[in-house]
Amino acid sequence: MSFRLTILGSASAMPVSDRNPSAQMLQVYGRLFLLDCGEGAQQQLRRAHLSIVKISALLLSHIHGDHIFGVFPLLSTMGMLGRKAPLDIYAPAAFANHLRFFLAWHGEGLGFEPVLHPLEMQGPEEIFQTKNVRVTAFPLDHKIETFGFRFDERYGARKAADPLFRPSSYAYCSDTRPFPALAQYIQGVRVLYHEATYPCEMQDKAEERYHSTTADAARAALAAGAEKLLVGHYSSRIRDFEGYLAECRAIFPETSAVSDMDIYEF
Repeated sequence: MSFRLTILGSASAMPVSDRNPSAQMLQVYGRLFLLDCGEGAQQQLRRAHLSIVKISALLLSHIHGDHIFGVFPLLSTMGMLGRKAPLDIYAPAAFANHLRFFLAWHGEGLGFEPVLHPLEMQGPEEIFQTKNVRVTAFPLDHKIETFGFRFDERYGARKAADPLFRPSSYAYCSDTRPFPALAQYIQGVRVLYHEATYPCEMQDKAEERYHSTTADAARAALAAGAEKLLVGHYSSRIRDFEGYLAECRAIFPETSAVSDMDIYEF
């Protein structure tokens, strides 16, 4: 499999005993891309037997605490483990203030350079590519500046000529309320992760807090023509996960509700 996704955290902002805040690791032909980095992410990386030192890039959707409070412990551990290569960090421009504070107080002897690439796009833009993958960032609609990320497999003429070959693709849509342009940004993606913080009965909370419900996430997957939908970022109020998942599947049957340490290969 060309893409391997490990769910490190599936909760939202409120701490819960059996779920960590947002973090995912996407491996693309062996390269490691960390998507968001909530509190405890490095402990989850250890449990998943994923290298902390070999992370190629850190992609942060926005600077709410449940998505970034694990960044600075992670950077410190990288330094203690002897990382020398620069670490590319793709994040909203406002993250510069957080990174500057960390480096001023805790950066001495770090041993490597965290390189910030500020995200300021108004529509989908390629932010980098490797031999095997092209990565695009696009704006989401949340209370503060927030971005999603899309990974599309790159391939040569030999694979393109194989009628059985299907390139892998993955889109990560963290905190957002529904908006029409999103379907265009993620059109045709094979696997979509879309936050679904609330069940349908909490639609008012979702609208108030710029989040999505189960139905919102399912409709996004349907409009994008995705093959599979993964949902997470659960409100701590959710107790009936069977009913929660049923709401998604009533609109988009190929839905899975993620849990910490789940692995998906595609």
